[in-house]
Amino acid sequence: MIDGPNLTVQINSFEQLIKQNVFSIYDVKSSTVLVNTGGNDYITLLLKDKNLPGIDKLIKLVVDELIVNLRRIHSLGVEKIILSQLEPIGCYPAVSVASSYHECKDSLNKISRDHNKALLQNVENLNKESGKPIFKTLDLYNSFLSVIEDMQKSRKGNSTLMNPLQECCAPLKAGYKCGEVDEKGQKKYSLCNNPELSLFWDYVHPTQNGWYSIFNKLEPSLETIYS
Repeated sequence: MIDGPNLTVQINSFEQLIKQNVFSIYDVKSSTVLVNTGGNDYITLLLKDKNLPGIDKLIKLVVDELIVNLRRIHSLGVEKIILSQLEPIGCYPAVSVASSYHECKDSLNKISRDHNKALLQNVENLNKESGKPIFKTLDLYNSFLSVIEDMQKSRKGNSTLMNPLQECCAPLKAGYKCGEVDEKGQKKYSLCNNPELSLFWDYVHPTQNGWYSIFNKLEPSLETIYS
């Protein structure tokens, strides 16, 4: 769905920078690494096959690979690693469009819940192995749902407000994506009236406002993470 280096490749680059002394051992040990991964694996499968065959096996595969990468990051000297839990993928506009943006799809949110359950258990095991709480998590799942609920409540009192389940930038026809133009340079997408008030920019990515709202939900837990 999204071109770019996967987590393993990014860790390879990080390790190379350490070997080149771009980052000192002190830099590494005093740093906090944020790892955010998993969503693309599930959404890619979802967009290909909505029946989601073998999802339990995929969850195990994704989480197992993630744990391998977390161990590797720690082996490079990082003493504080924060891992984001998976957001409710059933609330992505790519999914909620099937209900005309009226509701999230809980069967897909269950994928997020199952992923997070497996992840939390593995993180607990990693910390037991380490003998100290090196690995901590951010609860993106409930933070997303809380922001969506807040926006939906506000919208009941003012129907002109943006639907949190609907993307701000949407293609005008199949085959195009947000920001694309045709061979004549004509825009093949539309923008909402108030992008600064929307939760999602496109069919899967939150806006700056969206992340700000989500951060506000996460902020109280950051004190615990950095304590």
